[in-house]
Amino acid sequence: MENLIGLLIAAPLLGAAVLLCGGRRLDRVGHWIGCVLAGASFVIGVVLFAHMLALGGEERTLREHLFSWVPVGGFQADVAFQLDQLSMTFVLLITGVGTLIHVYSTGYMEHDERRRRFFGYLNLFLAAMLLLVLADNYLLLYVGWEGVGLASYLLIGFWQHKPSAATAAKKAFIVNRVGDMGLSIAIMLMFTTFGTFAFGPVLASTDRASEGVLTAIGLTLLLGACGKSAQVPLQSWLGDAMEGPTPVSALIHAATMVTAGVYLITRSGAIFNASPDAQLVVVVVGAVTLLFGAIVGCAKDDIKKALAGSTMSQIGYMILAAGLGPIGYAFAIMHLVTHGFFKAGLFLGAGSVMHGMNDEVDMRKYGGLRTYMPITFVTFGLGYLAIIGFPGLSGFFSKDKIIEAAFAKGGTEGWILGGVALLGAAITAYYMTRVMIMTFFGEKRWQPDAEGNEPHPHESPKSMTIPMIVLAFGSVFAGGLFSLNEAFVKWLEPVTSFEHGHSPLSAGAVTGATVAVMVIGVALAWAQYGRRPVPVAAPRGSLLTRAARRDLLQDDFNHVVLVRGGEHLTRSLVYLDHTVVDGVVNGTAASVGGLSGRLRKVQNGYARSYAVSMFGGAAVLIAATLLMRAV
Repeated sequence: MENLIGLLIAAPLLGAAVLLCGGRRLDRVGHWIGCVLAGASFVIGVVLFAHMLALGGEERTLREHLFSWVPVGGFQADVAFQLDQLSMTFVLLITGVGTLIHVYSTGYMEHDERRRRFFGYLNLFLAAMLLLVLADNYLLLYVGWEGVGLASYLLIGFWQHKPSAATAAKKAFIVNRVGDMGLSIAIMLMFTTFGTFAFGPVLASTDRASEGVLTAIGLTLLLGACGKSAQVPLQSWLGDAMEGPTPVSALIHAATMVTAGVYLITRSGAIFNASPDAQLVVVVVGAVTLLFGAIVGCAKDDIKKALAGSTMSQIGYMILAAGLGPIGYAFAIMHLVTHGFFKAGLFLGAGSVMHGMNDEVDMRKYGGLRTYMPITFVTFGLGYLAIIGFPGLSGFFSKDKIIEAAFAKGGTEGWILGGVALLGAAITAYYMTRVMIMTFFGEKRWQPDAEGNEPHPHESPKSMTIPMIVLAFGSVFAGGLFSLNEAFVKWLEPVTSFEHGHSPLSAGAVTGATVAVMVIGVALAWAQYGRRPVPVAAPRGSLLTRAARRDLLQDDFNHVVLVRGGEHLTRSLVYLDHTVVDGVVNGTAASVGGLSGRLRKVQNGYARSYAVSMFGGAAVLIAATLLMRAV
């Protein structure tokens, strides 16, 4: 069965090669080739999952060694795969949700002239993401990490005829390079400290390294995670990435790519467990991003950008849980999987709305769409209920456990983290209710465009609605199944370990508080948007609202601190180079040249001058000799 692990990656990689190199003769069938090979990878994953379930807990780690990539002395880099409970969870999520998004894309991208290439990029992304989660060492993980960055760049900028899409792709690529530098430094530190890149030896040898080295490794790993998972301070690319086709938003920015950072931290749990300082920074980053994304989501009128803010916030929940250590790792991954279902469903629902509204994204120009698009309304509504934590749905089970684990951190820190998580739950309920009301309720607000074309909203074809229905089932039932007898926690425990925290609040009290803040958020949104007509033009809003519309001034901050700061630093370095470095070099050269010119004048070519010089030199030597004897 181990031989099947490589096929998980090979299937979509073959699809990418065929679709990108096959030429226009594959235009008519290219999308189906992409779907079939993505589905084949999912089937292989299910077969391996069934085989893994038949094994005992300690035997569930499968390994496949393909070849030694770079065997040079003490440097050994292998191409080898590791399939355990953690990577298996990601394999099923990536291939399952990925296949549904492929099917959805056959309808969404039906009229795009470059559809074959789009599916080639989707297959390439799946292959890179699978390589990332199946690698058995950090160096091979880095190859998949960079492959995911390349594929996301190609997909975000797929409609490169739009300047905004091309700019968004470059922005995502550059911001992620900052995080990738952190990951590369972490890998170098690992090799110099442990002499290997492999997960097993590195994670089993943390007692051999000082806490300072482990803290440095943990912080640089976190920097890499912040880039891929759009966490503060590397979060600015996510909202702009919505310029890509909506299936890209669902695949990359809901279920897979943005979860890579959570996977990296969870996989490296032993390093963070041995470094309390790095673990604390992880918790702080998660808590700050949780609120940052939620606040941004409250002010966006673009339906996809509102969901992008939501994604940032929900990944913040996962990072927060991962920073809690053994009491939170399993819940971080559990929320990651449930989020994959309901957020992918929400993005696909947003794409369905756009499909029926002539690609309009402004929610202020929607209204009353529930009667025109009933399937989209129901599936989107179930995803909405799941993400706000409505009792009994997936998000309720996973988010409630994270909030409970945050309180279980203990002390003042536990109360602060628990309070932040509860506040985030209230804001989530507010902005998602706002999205729901503005899109599906009230009177219709759409108007003819500049060319006089008025949208005629209609339900999407089955190729789009069926994946939405499947994801809606996951949004409803996945959380309950995972929580039944702590099935998900027990499944991951051999890899992530698990400890029961000691919360100052009972589980019932946490659940009650979570439901209460959810109701408050829904009520506030209904009072503001449900009881009065939604204006087509956005009001000026408060200072916080205006800042949130501009992503809490993140781009302004980056421009002032990084762009302007970089320009000033560059100018200072140029000035330093010209005045100091070049000044020293040029000054030395001028001094030598001047001295040479003066010495050259002594060599005048007259014998009498040379005789006088020799006489003078001899006289000096004689005088010095006599003086030394006298002394």
